[in-house]
Amino acid sequence: MNGRRVTIRDVAGRAGVSIATVSNVFSGNKPVNDDLRERVLQAAKDLAYQVDRAASQLRSGQARVVGVLVPDLDDVFFTSLVSRLEVLAEADGYDIVVASSRDDIGLEQSRLRTLLAWRPSGLIVVPCSDEVPQGLAAEIGRLPIIFADRVHPEGSIVDTVAIDNREAGEIAARHLLALGHRDFVIAASSLAISPIRERVRGASDLIRETAGCAVTVVELESVAERGAELFRNWLERHAQPSAVIALTNVTTLSTLSALARLKIDIPEPVSVVGFDDYPWMSARKTGLTAIRQPIVELAAATWQRLRARMAGDDAPAQTIVLQTSLQVRDSVRDLTAATDRGNTRAPDLLANPERPAAPLKAVH
Repeated sequence: MNGRRVTIRDVAGRAGVSIATVSNVFSGNKPVNDDLRERVLQAAKDLAYQVDRAASQLRSGQARVVGVLVPDLDDVFFTSLVSRLEVLAEADGYDIVVASSRDDIGLEQSRLRTLLAWRPSGLIVVPCSDEVPQGLAAEIGRLPIIFADRVHPEGSIVDTVAIDNREAGEIAARHLLALGHRDFVIAASSLAISPIRERVRGASDLIRETAGCAVTVVELESVAERGAELFRNWLERHAQPSAVIALTNVTTLSTLSALARLKIDIPEPVSVVGFDDYPWMSARKTGLTAIRQPIVELAAATWQRLRARMAGDDAPAQTIVLQTSLQVRDSVRDLTAATDRGNTRAPDLLANPERPAAPLKAVH
C-alpha cells in the first residue's frame, strides 16, 4: 500500500466484494453470508486493515461501542465477565469500553458520564448499590441498558441478568448441614448489596429452619487484604466455628488468608465453602468446595439481551435468573461419620425443628 492507510476500498478489492459488503461485515447493519464474511475478514487481516471508528461514528451519529461498568476490576469475577463480553461483542462487530466504579457511588456517576460521552450503542452496568445509578435515569427508555449480576430480587425497570442468589446460599448451607455441621459463620462482603443479602438469607434461613442454629454474619468488605484482617481479628476474639460459608470470591480469599495466618487447617478443624469456581481452587493441597456461578451463560444472556435491545426490541423489561451449582472437593469435613459411630442419628434435613430460630447476628 506504499505506506498509505489501508481503506475499505482496498479490503473490498482484495476480497472481491463490494464496498457495501465490507461495510456490512464490520458494521453489522445488514447480514452477510458466512463465506463472504470470511473472505472480508481474511482480506482485512492480510492488509492489516483497521476500522475507522471515528469516521463511522460521524456518519451514523453513534459509535459501535458498548460501555461496560463494573464495581472492581481487581475482582476476578468482574474481569472474567468483561473478558467474555469482549469476545461476544467482537463477534458482532462491536468494541467495548470498560470502566470501574471502585464500588463508589460518586465515582460511578463520573464513570457513567464518561461512558455516555462515547455515545455508545448500549450499556451493561453492574451497579454499586440497589438503586438505579442517578446518571442513567434520563437514559432509560432511550439507550439500551442491561443490569447484570447485582440486581434487586424484585426486578428493575431495565433488563436484568443474575443468578438465583437465595438458592446459592441454600446450596452451600444444605451441603454443610448434610455433613453434620451445626456451627456456622457466613463471610459476606456487604449487606448493603441486595444479592449478598439474598445469599445470606438463603443460607441462614435454611440453617435455622433445619437445625435451629445461631448464624453469625461477618462483613469483610470487598478488598481481600482488608477482609483477611477483619476476619483474622474476628477469629481471635471468638470460638472457632465448625464451618465458614464465604459468599464472594473475594471473601473466600479473605477467609482462607485469615485461617492461614492463624495456622488453622482446612477442613479440620474448620470447613469452608467458597464462592465462584476458578482453577486455583482445585490447585490447592486441599481443594476448595465452592458455589459455581455460570459466568459463560451469564455473559451470553447479558449480551443477547443487549443485542436484542440495540436491534429495536421494545418488549417490557425482562428478568433472567440463572442457577448456580456446587463443586464438591475436600474443604468440608464429614461430621456424620463421627455421629454414626456414637449411634446418634443426625437431624433429618427435611424436618422442620420445633425449637425457635436463633437470631441472625451481623458483625462489622
